[in-house]
Amino acid sequence: MIVVDTNVVAYALIEGTHTALARRVWSLDPAWRLPDLWAHEYLNILATYARVGGMSLRKATQLWNQATELLSGCLRPVDMLLALELAVENNISAYDAQFVALARSLGVACVTEDQRLLGAFPQETMSMRDFCEGGGAGP
Repeated sequence: MIVVDTNVVAYALIEGTHTALARRVWSLDPAWRLPDLWAHEYLNILATYARVGGMSLRKATQLWNQATELLSGCLRPVDMLLALELAVENNISAYDAQFVALARSLGVACVTEDQRLLGAFPQETMSMRDFCEGGGAGP
């Protein structure tokens, strides 16, 4: 089991340069856990792609449906006071802190490509590449 940041979800479902790596993360550990926040962030990613011409609204809708179906059982509650504490103490957004707070609460790694999170929480986060090179082993 791992917590994955929304960027990993997006890389896995929206074809691009990081898709193969994100899908490798899934193949090594498909027990992804996410805070409710992921849906809001992912929807914004899709809306942005559709607005700027990176994909059609139809494709964005397909990707939304695919993600919500695939990840519907992966949501877990977040200790919001822990997220607040982590955000303030580490100068990160409360949004980003929710992923780390969830990982900490579950005692698992948070896989992310967010450089600020990787830098602020080296014991609790890892990049997709590091996760894959470790054979799926968390920190």
